[in-house]
Amino acid sequence: MDHGRDPCPWVILNDFGGAFCMGAIGGTIWHGIKGFRNSPYGERRIGAITAIKMRAPVLGGNFGVWGGLFSTFDCAVKGVRQKEDPYNAIIAGFFTGGSLAIRGGYKAARNGAIGCAVLLAVIEGVGIGFSKMLAGSTKLEAPQPPPSMEASL
Repeated sequence: MDHGRDPCPWVILNDFGGAFCMGAIGGTIWHGIKGFRNSPYGERRIGAITAIKMRAPVLGGNFGVWGGLFSTFDCAVKGVRQKEDPYNAIIAGFFTGGSLAIRGGYKAARNGAIGCAVLLAVIEGVGIGFSKMLAGSTKLEAPQPPPSMEASL
């Protein structure tokens, strides 16, 4: 188990806040550039600031909801399975994608769930691959045997 993290209720709030910040910062950059480019020549700065104020908090909220739901489902799956492995993230991603798309009907929920689970499976697989690749370079090599006496004669 990962003992470096807080207990689950605090992890959910922490992940929600972290995801909100990532979305708000990314939204500030994205919508700032977009507002700057789509404004008339003399009002580009004002257009960028207006776009940031209008859309960056919305994107932050969307990211926050995704992060909070994912963390909630991840804690629930850990509690049910009593295991800490990559399948927890994949299962939590399945539930998160499905629950976010449920308003669109059965097909949208199914496709959202499968898409989110596949995305998280790829992320987990790449993470495992990188950790194995980086761990392979730290293996100790066996020392060379001393030269035999027959070779020196």
